[in-house]
Amino acid sequence: MTPLPKPVTMNTVQEMVTARRERLKQELREDILNAARELFVREGYESVSIRKIADGCGCAPGTIYLHFEDKDAILAAICMETFEKLDRRMEAIRNDQGDPLDRLRRGGRQYAQFALDHPFHYIVTFGVAPSAKHKGGDEAMQAGLRSFECMRDCVRKCVDAGQLRFDDVEAVSQSLWAAMHGVVMLLITKPGFPFIEHTRLVETTLDIAMEGIRVR
Repeated sequence: MTPLPKPVTMNTVQEMVTARRERLKQELREDILNAARELFVREGYESVSIRKIADGCGCAPGTIYLHFEDKDAILAAICMETFEKLDRRMEAIRNDQGDPLDRLRRGGRQYAQFALDHPFHYIVTFGVAPSAKHKGGDEAMQAGLRSFECMRDCVRKCVDAGQLRFDDVEAVSQSLWAAMHGVVMLLITKPGFPFIEHTRLVETTLDIAMEGIRVR
């Protein structure tokens, strides 16, 4: 015999209404971030107003203030979201117990692929935000440094395994990041240049960087 459905109580209705309201609130927050991210890239941070962001996501300007204190808070939220996404992408690298040098190469490859998969996130976080001097800059910087620790850890393990020509973890980490950051920023911001196939360019950059630091 099929059991009767549970009766709908006032508490159940209230829970459903609360859950729906929270879901819509989160969706609107994402719409605001998406609109702001695209505007910051296309028009520049200083040229974008709260009203422009509101127009971009189809809401009233006052609604944005229910989610963010001001434009600086929106920029900071975009940066934090970027580092959260990057950290999730790098989680497998962080937990990889394989050969340290291979692990370091995979980390560089994953970093580049993340940037190419999320170009607007990357440009806003690494291009727009540092020059905007926004109020959330310190928090975003700390989040960035925590993400950078994954590369430091990869380099540190290579040093401990005697696989590198250098033992300065910070210098090697920053140099490798500079190489990967440079290639992805060029690929993202110079689409008119006749680059070779993107994956091949990233791999070649990694080859050159890794050959420069590994023990021969």
